[in-house]
Amino acid sequence: MALLEINIVPIGTESPSIGEYVAEVVRVCDQHGLTYNLTDMGTIIEGDADTIFSAAKMLHEIPFSRGVSRVLTHLTIDDRRDKAIHLQDEVKAVQDRLVQKEKAA
Repeated sequence: MALLEINIVPIGTESPSIGEYVAEVVRVCDQHGLTYNLTDMGTIIEGDADTIFSAAKMLHEIPFSRGVSRVLTHLTIDDRRDKAIHLQDEVKAVQDRLVQKEKAA
């Protein structure tokens, strides 16, 4: 299982707002049954490598399909092969460590 964080920036639009593009990303993720978490700075998608790479291409195309002629897409992939990873695993691990440290203090 792997995680993909994707941040898509349409360039050269008339507005600095990207909310309409983000909403379309969420719609496409829902339509394709992707497991995802929307954050303030991007979208994190969970899946096998084939799924996340396919999703990255599909989501990167969204602004182009809406008439944008330039798109900047940032990808970060965490592909761990020694154990399964899922959305929120790292957040929970850090929170658990904080609780343990507070109990020890």
